Amino acid sequence: MKISKHISVLAGSILISSLMGTGVYASATTVDVYKSATCKCCAKWVDHMRAHGFTVNTHDVGNKEAREQAGISTKLGSCHTALVDGYAIEGHVPAQDVKRLLKERPRAVGLTAPGMPHGSPGMEGARSDPYDVLLINKQGDTTVYSRHLPSDPKESVMRLK
Repeated sequence: MKISKHISVLAGSILISSLMGTGVYASATTVDVYKSATCKCCAKWVDHMRAHGFTVNTHDVGNKEAREQAGISTKLGSCHTALVDGYAIEGHVPAQDVKRLLKERPRAVGLTAPGMPHGSPGMEGARSDPYDVLLINKQGDTTVYSRHLPSDPKESVMRLK
C-alpha cells in the first residue's frame, strides 16, 4: 500500500510539472554567470533572469576564461558569459530565448547577443535599438535565432482619447 501511495504522489508531481511547462523547468535550472564585480548592466541581466524564474549564481571573476572555455570567439563577445544546462549564453540574451533554447535543445554551443545592444535585458534606457540573438553552432558559425525590435515610442498601452 505504501508503494502505491508513493507512486501516486510521484505521478501527481510529474503531471503538475508537465502542466506548468517551461516555468517549472526554468525555476529548477541554475545559471552560472561569469562577470565583473562592478558591471551594473550584468547585475541587471542577472535580475532579469531571476525575475523569469531562473536560479542564478554569480561569479565576479570576469568572463574571458568562461567565454574561451565555451568556445565563443571574442567577436561574438559581451560583458558576461553564462553557463546553463550544457549551453553558453553570451551577453544580454532575453530569458525567453534561453527558455526556448532549453526547450528545443539544438546541437549548439549556445546563444549570443554580441556587444551590448541598447534596449536588451540589462541595457534598458532611453535608447532602444533592434538586435539579433544568434545561435552559435559547434563549428563557431552563427545563425539568427531571434530578432528583437524596439517598441514604437508613439504606441502606448495607455492612450488618452
